[in-house]
Amino acid sequence: MRYLQWLCGAVTGDLGNSVVSGQPVTPVLAERLAVTGQLVGMAFVLSLGLAIPVALLAAYRPNRLFDRFSMLVSITGLSVANYVLALLLVLLFAVRFSLFPAIGFVPLSESVTGNLHSLALPAVAIAFPLFCFYTRFLRGDLVDQLQGEDYITTARAKGVGPWRVLVRHAFRNSSFGLITVVGLNLGTLIGATVIIEQIFALPGLGQLLLQAINTRDFVVVQACVVVFAVIAVLANLLADLLYAVLDPRIRYGSR
Repeated sequence: MRYLQWLCGAVTGDLGNSVVSGQPVTPVLAERLAVTGQLVGMAFVLSLGLAIPVALLAAYRPNRLFDRFSMLVSITGLSVANYVLALLLVLLFAVRFSLFPAIGFVPLSESVTGNLHSLALPAVAIAFPLFCFYTRFLRGDLVDQLQGEDYITTARAKGVGPWRVLVRHAFRNSSFGLITVVGLNLGTLIGATVIIEQIFALPGLGQLLLQAINTRDFVVVQACVVVFAVIAVLANLLADLLYAVLDPRIRYGSR
C-alpha cells in the first residue's frame, strides 16, 4: 500500500519526502538535474563533436598514419577507466598547471566562464572514453561501407568526389548505427556521472544518489532511479524518431 501511494504521487510529480531531511524530493531533484544535465550535455557535445570529424578523416585514408594514430588513441582511451582519467586530469590540469578547478561548481546564472571552467574536467573525463568508442565504431562502419557497398561504387562511377561520397553517402548510412550506439550508451553515461560528480564535488543527481545510498534514504534513491530510467527511455525514443528524420522511408504508425 505504501508503494502504491508513492506511485500515485509520482504520476502527479510528487516523489515523496526525504527520510533524512524531511524535505520534498521533487524540488531537490530538479535542482540537481540541472547540474547533471549540463555535465552530460557538455560530454555529448565534446565526444560527438570530436568523434565525427576524426572518424571521417580516418576513414578517408584508411590504414594511413592518421588512421593508425586515431585507432591507437581510441584503444588507449577505452583501456582507461573514467575515474582514473578524472584523477589524472585533476593532477595535471588542476594541481600541476592550475588551469581548472579541482572541485566545486559555479552555477550558470553566476558566471558563464566559471560554469564552463568548473565542468571542463569532469566533462572531459566522461567524454574521452565515449569519443574513443564513437570514433572506433564510426570509422569501422565507414570503411566497411566504402569498400563493400554497391551504392558507393555507383556514386564513384557517376564521378562523385571522394569527400562527397564519404560525407553525403557513407556517413548518412553510418549515422543510423551511431545513433543507436549513442542511445544505448546513455545508461553507461548516467552511471559514470555518479562517480565523476563525487570526485569533482558536483551537486548533481549522481552525488545525490550516492549520498542517499549511504544514508539509507530509500525515497531519494527510488526517485533518482525513476529519473534515470525516464531519461534512458526518452533517449531511446529520440533515437527511434531520428531514424525517420534521416531516412524518410521509415515511418511509425499503422497503415
